[in-house]
Amino acid sequence: MLARREPVTLRGVVAGTGVSTMAVYTYFDGMPGLLGAVRQEGFTRLAARLGTLSATDDPVGDAAAAGAAYAASAREIPELYSLMFDGSLPLPDSGAADATLGHLVGAVRRAVASGRFDDDVDVLGFAHELWMLGHGACMLLVTRVLSFEQVEPVVTSGLVHLYRAAGDDARSAARSVERGWARGLGTDL
Repeated sequence: MLARREPVTLRGVVAGTGVSTMAVYTYFDGMPGLLGAVRQEGFTRLAARLGTLSATDDPVGDAAAAGAAYAASAREIPELYSLMFDGSLPLPDSGAADATLGHLVGAVRRAVASGRFDDDVDVLGFAHELWMLGHGACMLLVTRVLSFEQVEPVVTSGLVHLYRAAGDDARSAARSVERGWARGLGTDL
């Protein structure tokens, strides 16, 4: 129903499943609980996907890889991505959502420690900046305002600019974004 952009109704959810509408109340305490469980599953999947990206000796590239994996998730299942960021729905366990941001925080922390980013970079604040760049682009993607082919060069350019603002040099930042982005999409160079 989400993929077809149809209204999500209780009857529509159970149609063809062989269960009654009561099952949604029994197991999820109603539609908000069911949609919250779907939201939770989205974050769990994204956290698992990010968990497959092992840390490398290029923390700046690792941050770009996380951004690419995030964007790929939005591109693959845009309806789930939209639901994940619907704050009006419950999120049974915020741990998976926190873990997704944790990947960026860890990469930024390592970039500061390695000297690629300045010592005075606010690690959490900068991770939020990276997230906001990526999330804004992904929302334009999932709402079909822009295609992935339109979003991708803007995001990768924006990452280079943000990394330079954090203290990285232009050439290193561009190389890290190119390699990290490809790794996050699963198209390693």
